[in-house]
Amino acid sequence: MTAEPDLRPSPLHTGPLGPKPLDPARLAVLSLPMHDPRVRPLLDELAVEYDTRYGDLFGRSAAADELNRYPAAEFEEPNGALLVVQEDGESIAGGAFRRYDHTTAELKRIWTHSGHRRRGLARLVLAELEALATARGYTRLYLTTGPRQPEAKQLYLATGYQALFDVDADPESIGPLAFTKDLPAN
Repeated sequence: MTAEPDLRPSPLHTGPLGPKPLDPARLAVLSLPMHDPRVRPLLDELAVEYDTRYGDLFGRSAAADELNRYPAAEFEEPNGALLVVQEDGESIAGGAFRRYDHTTAELKRIWTHSGHRRRGLARLVLAELEALATARGYTRLYLTTGPRQPEAKQLYLATGYQALFDVDADPESIGPLAFTKDLPAN
């Protein structure tokens, strides 16, 4: 049996009233290539997260397989992007998109550092990715998340994404949970 991941914010980033609020003056949103060392925390923690949540479902090599499934070039201009949010120089959140089809970008690698969750960073990453995809001429977004990521499912539903599955069904009976969202006209 695999232990459930500890999804509580780190004590370093919480106070008596909960998670530390975001201070935009301390944040930077960077567009980076996959090989940039500032992206490494995103990839390393995603691998641990995938292994922890899905190791018994997909096997221990599944995280590496998923993270290496797409060439890094697919997340670069002009068709893709990889964004990292830094706070005081530390990479704390990020995400990417790649071309899915002529009008659709596929969101991938949405991540918030485990010590910084519940601060609104995933919403910030989504908003930044949506704005950039719109600026690049995409009119629709597509994404999938795993059945053992209920917080991701709720985030996408809360931010206007349409579920392409029965939201009341057991997620593990569905497999990857697919969502779409139409983007505003550019």
